[in-house]
Amino acid sequence: MLEKIKQTADYLRQRGGEMPKIAIILGTGLGNLVDHIEDKLFIPYSEIPNFPVSTVQGHSGNLIFGNMGGRRVMAMQGRFHFYEGYDMKTVTFPVRVFKALGVETLFVSNAAGGMNKEFRVGDVMVITDHINLFPENPLRGKNYDELGPRFPAMTEPYDKKLIALADSIAREKELRLMHGVYVGTQGPTFETPAEYEYFRVIGGDAVGMSTVPEVIVARHADMRVFGISVITDLGGKDITEVPSHEEVQKAAVKAQPVVEAIVKAMVERC
Repeated sequence: MLEKIKQTADYLRQRGGEMPKIAIILGTGLGNLVDHIEDKLFIPYSEIPNFPVSTVQGHSGNLIFGNMGGRRVMAMQGRFHFYEGYDMKTVTFPVRVFKALGVETLFVSNAAGGMNKEFRVGDVMVITDHINLFPENPLRGKNYDELGPRFPAMTEPYDKKLIALADSIAREKELRLMHGVYVGTQGPTFETPAEYEYFRVIGGDAVGMSTVPEVIVARHADMRVFGISVITDLGGKDITEVPSHEEVQKAAVKAQPVVEAIVKAMVERC
């Protein structure tokens, strides 16, 4: 693994120019945030050594280097999922490479189903914590001390100062910004009404099929993390609407202006 990380990082240093301290992972329907990145360099995942390729509609499959708000950033336009058949080491490999390149702060975004009764479709939720219901942990197996400790603490998976910054920006811009706990599951099925109720009872506000593995690896590597979910559908015993990937994408696109305003301002001030 260490050799693969080095090989990929060396390749990106040669291609990407100045390496950033900030990386952004863009989830379903949120790839247009790259429109706010200036002087862009697109590198398709297929050209990057040891990188997998995203197979999901709405995930473009490019690593982008550029400038946002006067800061150098890199952005993943599309991510990898456990349900695609990749193992957890592969799903989280880009985060390992980010750390090797000197990234200190990771922004993650996703589309999620909401079970908090206060949520509406199109709401944007800052992730304050998560519940890991994946059947596999990305840190299982041999631990490399060069990458992080054997038993990393997860007391603050999402950086409280970054959350406070997001709240401040939302107040300034008069944006509706929710808070909540994200439940990470394997997928690819959407949840049953009973599962939505179960996730709500155990403390969840939204549920999705990504993000948690990447955050675990980022915290293992001592990176600061800020996470945001777009509530693209609602679930529970009293919800009759049938979700689809197409509807999820549409809802995510509709919420993009709020996500873009928050993330862009945070990058400027981070």
